[in-house]
Amino acid sequence: MTAHLRGGESEGQGIGQALKGALKKESALPEQAKDKTVLVNKANQSKSPYVRAHSSNPVAWQIWGDEAIELAKKENRLFFTAARWRAYNYDAGCHIMERESFENEEVAAILNDAFIPVKVDREERPDIDRIYMNFVQATTGSGGWPLNVFLTPDLEPVFGGTYWPGPNNAIPFQDQVDFLGILNKLSTVWKEQEQRCRQDSVQILQQLKDFADEGTLSGRLGESTDAIDIELLEEATQHFADTFDKKNGGFGSAPKFPTPSKLAFLLRLGQFPQAVLDIVGLPECHNAETMAITTLRKMARGGIHDHIGNGFARYSVTANWSLPHFEKMLYDNAQLLHIYLDAFLLSRDPEFLGVVYDIATYLTTSLAHSEGGFFSSEDADSYYKKGDVEKREGAYYVWTKREFENILGPQAEPVLSAFFNVTSHGNVEPDNDPHDEFIDQNVLAIVNTPSAIASTLGIKEDEVIRTIKKGKAALQAHREKERVKPGLDDKIVVSWNGIAIGALSRTGAVIKGFDPERSETYMAAAIKAATFIKDKLYDENSKKLYRIWREGRGDTEGFADDYAFFIEGLIDLYEATFDDKWLHWADDLQKSQIELFYDSSNSGAFFSTPASAPHVILRLKDGMDSSEPSTNGTSASNLFRLSSLLNDDSYAQKAKETIKSFESEMLQYPWLFASFMPAVVASHLGVKGVVAYEGDGDKGVGKRVREFERTPRGGLGTFARLGGEGGKWLRERNGLLRGMVESGKTRILVCENGACREEEEVFFVDSGVGLEDDKVGSGGAKNEMLGMAGLREMLPNVGLKDDAGKGDANAGEKVQSQQQVMPDSRQAEKGKEN
Repeated sequence: MTAHLRGGESEGQGIGQALKGALKKESALPEQAKDKTVLVNKANQSKSPYVRAHSSNPVAWQIWGDEAIELAKKENRLFFTAARWRAYNYDAGCHIMERESFENEEVAAILNDAFIPVKVDREERPDIDRIYMNFVQATTGSGGWPLNVFLTPDLEPVFGGTYWPGPNNAIPFQDQVDFLGILNKLSTVWKEQEQRCRQDSVQILQQLKDFADEGTLSGRLGESTDAIDIELLEEATQHFADTFDKKNGGFGSAPKFPTPSKLAFLLRLGQFPQAVLDIVGLPECHNAETMAITTLRKMARGGIHDHIGNGFARYSVTANWSLPHFEKMLYDNAQLLHIYLDAFLLSRDPEFLGVVYDIATYLTTSLAHSEGGFFSSEDADSYYKKGDVEKREGAYYVWTKREFENILGPQAEPVLSAFFNVTSHGNVEPDNDPHDEFIDQNVLAIVNTPSAIASTLGIKEDEVIRTIKKGKAALQAHREKERVKPGLDDKIVVSWNGIAIGALSRTGAVIKGFDPERSETYMAAAIKAATFIKDKLYDENSKKLYRIWREGRGDTEGFADDYAFFIEGLIDLYEATFDDKWLHWADDLQKSQIELFYDSSNSGAFFSTPASAPHVILRLKDGMDSSEPSTNGTSASNLFRLSSLLNDDSYAQKAKETIKSFESEMLQYPWLFASFMPAVVASHLGVKGVVAYEGDGDKGVGKRVREFERTPRGGLGTFARLGGEGGKWLRERNGLLRGMVESGKTRILVCENGACREEEEVFFVDSGVGLEDDKVGSGGAKNEMLGMAGLREMLPNVGLKDDAGKGDANAGEKVQSQQQVMPDSRQAEKGKEN
């Protein structure tokens, strides 16, 4: 993206106009003052891999903090702040600006002399990124990365944008000067019109504060907190239907992002209580699920999915998911694990179970720290082979036709080329390759079915499936041996680890009856990660989280999203293990989040930063979904779940206040608040919780637990299990449960609205999944198929469409293709219909 040289609206245009005028004049480098500090590059002092990667730049990058800010004030220099993140290393703007400007000696000379240049890892300091991105969007009309902003010594924004061409860029940009020109003129304007710059910056900052307040002033504390109408869900659903790409899945046109929050809402809409279904309509709920299932299937078969290794890339450059931007992010894959798990539970399709295993394996291998916790991301670019001196985007993942021929041999190559759409001239369209980096290269995407390939090549389908499996293994072995893996951003971020902990906990619980080995692996990884966070990134005395670990704990205290996503993960971990130490910790963290971030004096909801945060000029509230769910939406759901589990009405009240705070925005644009919708429903209908005490025998407790574990997420229903010493803390915390164990008899209660009752039938929606461990059904072909899919026990109601496997001697191989290759042709046709 490019940014135009203009200021903000109304009075805020002053500095922009001054710059425009100055840019028309010639200007030399400012004379260096004799008493100026000579800057030295300090990037290698940072814990961030992204910041450290710039330690060899001629630009003398400083570290955001007291020292740099005090130096700017002492010498009255403008701050130049450049923010992005490591995995985004090959974006056209980020990478090119790095090469054109930050490695340029002339640019470095003026930056080091006239400014305080600071590199910021936006994953480490999302608060800084959000504040100044708001400024850039407000004053230029667009945003994106790289984010480049000039600040006064008091950190008020003066001028900003995204990509600016370097001094030797040969490509003309209309109405835009190069970065060197901007530096020259800004230094002149600051020297000659400093007071005007400061006045305009203060005015613009006030406008940003007013704008931020507009969306969160609808529900002042103490005023009515009537619940927002559930009809919002219907409006959001209709918007998604209007923007849905029926051909390719997803929403809108290229570039395509997975948008996990949207998919989660659509997938789970039909699992809400009947009152919601009556308002939205059953056909609309079915269509919502179809949109989600179609998108997930297209993504699973597309180039955005790493078919040779594991995991998903961050987004697709193309509308049909064929050409990814190749970086892989923890937060994307953790969210997608949740969603593909629900897709499996709803559809009973082993293809989705295969994707669940794929993502869970990626998290617990490629992104797993040996001591616990999960790393942040893998880079988009890498060296194609050992000894190369220049990195290329996607080099680790793309293939030529000749490589396929050499690795696979004459018999296997035609099969895998047909399966993955590999051609001699490559499968990347020239329009999608502006830098000619993918000439003759192929991004693997499943475009054909084993049955169709068998028919075309005149061989048996089971032979095709075996060939594809063997060929994939050969390609993976070659890739791991001959190519250089993309760089790893090995910092551990609390918020994203919370999402991963929750997803792995749920996955382990769902599959433990039929795949205990994998279940144990995933559950152990979740517990190990939670333990790592507690040991390394939690202060037991202050009850505070720290955001980052890399080679030791970072200095940055946790933000509201760290608490929100980690609390959610701990609740999921409790409901998977029923070890109430995790629930106890979630309760402690919830109290800390309220104390540090909750706006108790105004309109409710959670600020992103604590009041005590240093060097923060604007406290914002995260309401809308982005690549991650809304912090406040997630927090509202956490509060309702904890209120149900702990019988604490104060939590439910704060959840309602949080929802009410965003009412004005939510009423206008409900589709931007998809992650809020479960809490919106709970604010109307409450949350039902099941509590089971296993006293004198199981007596159905185990069955109720399995029903809960294997119910797709929809509403915010909770489950607590007591027995023996287990649940002792919970019985003390929840007054309703203190007398539950006195009789010593097994009891199952349903609790809601501060009261519990004996209940014979569990309230959870029957998903129809039918994953009871003890039912080894008849229908040998189907059971053989499940066995061949890698499932350890026979699961009669899992996943094959009604026509799959009937009297088919090759049924087992077909399901194996679903998990390890792709669905058979009938499944593919089903996907096309959707």
